[in-house]
Amino acid sequence: MTAAQDPAALAEIHAASFRNPRPWSADEIAAILSGKGAFLLTEPQGFLIGRAIADEAELLTLAVAPDRRRQGIGARLLAAFLTESARLGAATAFLEVAAGNAPALALYRRNGFTEAGRRRGYYRDAPGEALDAIVMRRPIQAVSCDS
Repeated sequence: MTAAQDPAALAEIHAASFRNPRPWSADEIAAILSGKGAFLLTEPQGFLIGRAIADEAELLTLAVAPDRRRQGIGARLLAAFLTESARLGAATAFLEVAAGNAPALALYRRNGFTEAGRRRGYYRDAPGEALDAIVMRRPIQAVSCDS
């Protein structure tokens, strides 16, 4: 296992990337990665965990260290996610993102994801305020991503 695949190293990046909602621990990351259809994609100071089951793929998390943002890492990981999902037989990709995460929403929209629904009050921020999750989807047939 390389440092980029070490759950503790991934948890550090996740914690730096997500204060709200709560970041995932190394044990949680290891458990997710051991699940059916799960896969890990990495870049220096960034990673994506996805899973593909039957004809659907789900982007579970995409984390980029704050000091490495706006360098195309997220877009490259997203493109790799769509490519890997297609390779595994998925026809549709799904994800959920906090309604207040404007940079992530912009990245996903630029890359063909559209809102498919909303989970009201799904996330809680530090003071306990409820935040909606936006569920997004995209067909995988034509894989093209922009940074």
